Amino acid sequence: MSREQDRFMRKLEKNPVVECNKIQNKYYPELFKKFSEVKDPRNLSYIEYSVKTMLGTLYYKCIGGISSMQEMTRQFNDEKIAENLYSFMEESRKEYLPHGVTENEFLERLDPLELEKIQKDIAYSMIRRKTFNDARVMGKWQIIIDATELDEGYRKKNDYYLSRCYNRGETDEFMKYHRSVLEAKLYLGNNLVCSIASEPIENSEKYINQSEEKVKQDCESKAFIRLAGKIKKRFPRLPIVITADGLYVSQKVIQTCRDNGWDYIIRYKEGCATTIAQEYQALPEKEKIGTEIEYQNGIVFQKEDVNLIYYREKKIWADGKEKITESAWITNITITKNNARKIVKAGRNRWKIENQGFNRQKHWQGNIGHACSWNEQAQKNHYLMEQIADFIKQLYEYYYLKKNKIKKLQKNISPELLASFGRQLTKTEDIKAELHSAVLN
Repeated sequence: MSREQDRFMRKLEKNPVVECNKIQNKYYPELFKKFSEVKDPRNLSYIEYSVKTMLGTLYYKCIGGISSMQEMTRQFNDEKIAENLYSFMEESRKEYLPHGVTENEFLERLDPLELEKIQKDIAYSMIRRKTFNDARVMGKWQIIIDATELDEGYRKKNDYYLSRCYNRGETDEFMKYHRSVLEAKLYLGNNLVCSIASEPIENSEKYINQSEEKVKQDCESKAFIRLAGKIKKRFPRLPIVITADGLYVSQKVIQTCRDNGWDYIIRYKEGCATTIAQEYQALPEKEKIGTEIEYQNGIVFQKEDVNLIYYREKKIWADGKEKITESAWITNITITKNNARKIVKAGRNRWKIENQGFNRQKHWQGNIGHACSWNEQAQKNHYLMEQIADFIKQLYEYYYLKKNKIKKLQKNISPELLASFGRQLTKTEDIKAELHSAVLN
């Protein structure tokens, strides 16, 4: 695309936040209605801002990629921004938007289950659309699971933080504290991933009230059981295939998937379960598809039979050198010549949670690593709102920017949305958009 064409395409987007609002109204028009239905934890005698305004302001903080509450207060202390955001939320205009301190006091009281209901409803709404049916793996919805660290430092912000000892037993031994989350993303194709459930990896009340020697800290494997319980409770009849990395090659994970009636495709690295590789290598013959794919069904792993598939990818580097990378997955799905490539493709989708999930939320579209509050409950609510807002931005990027061939660097999308919050709205930039007419399943 020439510079002239690029300039012309950019002119089509007069006001980024208005276009983002139109996408939100098209794909999830119930958002602000859901905000208004959230159970308000505050004393009714002292309420200045409605719960819809409180959550709507936090939502636009996330849309604008603002990392801290102090910065939100500074950015939103503008008459035109306040006027526009109240218009977007369809709320009666006040002189100011909620202060960051007021927001945090509200989030400290708000039950995270209230935002989890919206998280679930967004995922359910996307599942019901025929728009995303092609993303299914052999008729089942792919859920990608992985953990990420959100905040680390030398100070323990609250009792729920996990600890990590460095240089143990040496004179320069020191401690660092962190919090993490296990995330489940629903893959919808076209690099779109929607948060379907989140589970904090944190010290429990039982751990907090006892010495560190008596109770082990929380970990990903324990959090997986809790996360699986959430998903099953929220979507009891949803056909699911779980995708995860090599950490989840375990009897407990496989048993959980089997008990819930889920399929699984888990990354396998030699060394994490050596008996699988040993039995596979001992086989005199393996099933092959060309030189790329090699597989075998019915390999014994502890008390379960698993199916193992290898994929070799050949790449030619810029300097002409050839590089071969090898990946492997275990699955309960019987591998055949007809479905082998589909299983490989689904297994490779695991990277979507890293790239379209954590990396963009940490470096490009905001900063989920910023605590925003020292309170454990407020931190959970901040994280959940980031998931809600980030998915709307993904829809905006794909269904508006990409469809209209408007090229933007990832790092510029949120700042440009934020910069548009205070622009003068015109009649042609109608805030309300017509609701979608897509047929539901």
